[in-house]
Amino acid sequence: METRRSESVKNSENCECRPETGGDPEIIIVGAGVAGSALACTLAKDGRRVLVIERDLSEQDRIVGELLQPGGYLKLIELGLEDCVDGIDAQRVFGYALFKDGKSTRLSYPLKGLSLDISGRSFHNGRFIQRMREKAATFPNVRLEQGTVTSLIEEEGTVKGVKYKTTNGQDLRAFAPLTIVCDGCFSNLRRSLCKPKVDIPSCFVALILKNCDLPYPNHGHVILANPSPILLYKISSTEVRCLVDIPGQKLPSISSGEMSSYLKTMVAPQMPRELYNTFMSAIDEGNIRSMPNRSMPAAPHPTPGALLLGDAFNMRHPLTGGGMTVALSDIVVLRDLLRNLRNLNDAYALCKYLESFYTLRKPVSSTINTLAGALYKVFSASPDRARIELRQACFEYLSLGGMFSNGPIALLSGLNPRPLSLVLHFFAVAIYGVGSLLLPFPSPNRAWIGARLISVWNSISPNIGI
Repeated sequence: METRRSESVKNSENCECRPETGGDPEIIIVGAGVAGSALACTLAKDGRRVLVIERDLSEQDRIVGELLQPGGYLKLIELGLEDCVDGIDAQRVFGYALFKDGKSTRLSYPLKGLSLDISGRSFHNGRFIQRMREKAATFPNVRLEQGTVTSLIEEEGTVKGVKYKTTNGQDLRAFAPLTIVCDGCFSNLRRSLCKPKVDIPSCFVALILKNCDLPYPNHGHVILANPSPILLYKISSTEVRCLVDIPGQKLPSISSGEMSSYLKTMVAPQMPRELYNTFMSAIDEGNIRSMPNRSMPAAPHPTPGALLLGDAFNMRHPLTGGGMTVALSDIVVLRDLLRNLRNLNDAYALCKYLESFYTLRKPVSSTINTLAGALYKVFSASPDRARIELRQACFEYLSLGGMFSNGPIALLSGLNPRPLSLVLHFFAVAIYGVGSLLLPFPSPNRAWIGARLISVWNSISPNIGI
């Protein structure tokens, strides 16, 4: 199985795009976000010829993808990309602070025994991506091209390449033995490669708080507010990102001022007092943005010649900041699989071989996805007495410290992606909640609420978004 070679840059009859030297690309990557850029660097290091097609190569200003968990940073090191968080004013993150009803607790990452450099990182998403794109562009076997991929080229059920439109409106085609689609949460290609079931449980409303200190330095802050959580974390030395979760898809209008009024009357009173004035100033400044929070379980339809990766493939609620960790972990798995192959030309054999990718990724993806979905439901307010008790039980359980907080935080951070550990902590929180209701003096009403608490927990804790 020999890789096809090209004698020309472009065939004018077919409008086929070919590299001028080095032969045809072995792999086409659609999208140069976190997953696409990291993948391009990784494959290039292994000697693969890579063509990356990205809709917009300029620096983007996004409101998510700004917090990389320690487990994700370890994957970044494994890929040799840890220097991509240098020079972008990234902030080190050592854990979380949880706030509820005027009380707070610190939940530190269990980093004992790890290198001093290991921690989470928070930053401007666009700066991080640009650093990885710049690194990818330094490899002679990587070509970055700006263009919009309009469709996959299929022949008898096998993906042969892509059709795309350049910035000057020219329609081109590119061919490679393997096409990896990493075009993000708004992917227009995923329907060809999976059965997407996208759920939008809520939206984030985003602001930037300037020149303020968080109550717990170098920690992400989660406020268990009504109706749903509020997140705060530094994205530079002078900026704090604030994400206000609003359930559902219908938001107060930003342009009419309804959103400002909502934030001032409903959200501001629930902020820590140290941040109240800065939060109000951020609202008055008017730079309010929003984004729907998507969740989509991985449901691949193995297709010869193509593979999905990143948010195009699998999404979870961004409350726990696990998206980049899952994507980078998937890239490590895929890299290790592809290293065993000299060439990729037998599409059907390659497709069969890469089916193991979906199994090997599950310990990390299932742990982080399940925890993200479960914690969002538990941390959201509810009039249901059983849900209220479960929320309180979870807060108190994590506040116990020691193994009771280290275990869940190790799961959330990607440091211990073990589904069995996740099941054990799910069970422990439920037992703690029921015990708090029944002790010291049980009553029929409390016993009934305890039974309902177990029922609610069982409905929340199954495999969410694996």
